[in-house]
Amino acid sequence: MKKETVRFPKVELHLHLDGSVPPETMWRLAEKEHVPLPAETPEAFWEWLKTTSDCRSVNEYLERFELPLQLLQSRENLAIATHDLILLLAGENYAYAEIRFAPQLHVRKGLTQRDAVEAVLEGRAEALKSCPGLKIGILLCAMSIGPETLNMAENLETVRLTKEMLGRGVVGCDLAGAEGIVPLHRFAPVFDLARELDVPFTCHAGDSQGPDTVLDALNFGTRRIGHGHHLYDAPELWDRVRSSGVTLEICPTSNIQCKTQPSYREHPAKKLLDAGIRVTINTDNSALAAVTLEEEYAHCLEEMSFTPEDLVRMNRYAAESSFLPEKEKAELLKTLEEY
Repeated sequence: MKKETVRFPKVELHLHLDGSVPPETMWRLAEKEHVPLPAETPEAFWEWLKTTSDCRSVNEYLERFELPLQLLQSRENLAIATHDLILLLAGENYAYAEIRFAPQLHVRKGLTQRDAVEAVLEGRAEALKSCPGLKIGILLCAMSIGPETLNMAENLETVRLTKEMLGRGVVGCDLAGAEGIVPLHRFAPVFDLARELDVPFTCHAGDSQGPDTVLDALNFGTRRIGHGHHLYDAPELWDRVRSSGVTLEICPTSNIQCKTQPSYREHPAKKLLDAGIRVTINTDNSALAAVTLEEEYAHCLEEMSFTPEDLVRMNRYAAESSFLPEKEKAELLKTLEEY
């Protein structure tokens, strides 16, 4: 792969904070919190992350988040993790990234959802002081963790916090977590509230479950879908997706590791792009998946039949589909065009 095919300023829309804490940061926070790690050295810990990234299912993959979540239960640690991740992205030539996290997963030791959001925003602000030109948006995730009634109050609180924090670094909300426990359409109140409050939103769908969840997400009114690759199995939805300008946040390596696609070569992302669907490429969880965005691009070129021109186009789609305020989005697009 030629270096110049991936050195354009990168844009990533689908990046989970807890799954992307730099391994060195996790090591440092584990020492601070006296949390045992399955390795004797930072180097061995990184090797462990790589060897455990291949899972039998999405649910097994989700179990791996327990380690970083143990470390991210204080304001200080959340701020540190956010700060260090942003510095890492700056070093990888990012122009913009949306980092998402679920505030309700960080309240085990007394934090409120608001505390967690404020801590992440503190880390973001501190990091951006030393990263001129880099833009970072924060997405707040509602969660599917069981029957929709189990945490509906917490999920609605997340949406209200998103509205309150818009303009302070928060740019939108999401629904993440396990697919298929209950039908996705039962989470409609989350998106009803988001629309009522005029909050931009995306939604995990069409990953471990079939295109029925993509249809649910479309019915919510989402303009972006997290993963969404099983849209390929429902060509009858393609015209609706195209005409609505819906963007897919495709995460190839995560899909392979979670067994939601059999291989890079068989992944339908290129076919969806060629069908006129707005596809973007993302890492999902750069630490737990042990992959960088540049490595994702390498898979795209070497195993998924994408061209360098496709990468540029998908990077632009990501910028156009970002939840940045329009003025900042125009600045981002200008940066990409100037390159």
